[in-house]
Amino acid sequence: MNDTNDARFVMYSTTWCGYCHRLKSQLNREGIEFEVIDMEQTPGAVDVVMKVNNGNQTVPTLVYSDGTAQTNPSVAQVKAKLASLAG
Repeated sequence: MNDTNDARFVMYSTTWCGYCHRLKSQLNREGIEFEVIDMEQTPGAVDVVMKVNNGNQTVPTLVYSDGTAQTNPSVAQVKAKLASLAG
């Protein structure tokens, strides 16, 4: 899907999540690289999502290279976070 070598964050997602599909297409339109992990198919992914969401399995959850996370962010929030990581 996306080149994981350039990814500065991972999106935890599910195949049925409408918010996930919308954010993926918005990020792709902006040319933002990211890795997608299907939390229902990847061992340990549910644990990561629950840890950063106070026990909830909320997607999309983005985990950045600095270890911080955002849950169901807007494209503007993602761009701001990536800018802060770059700067």
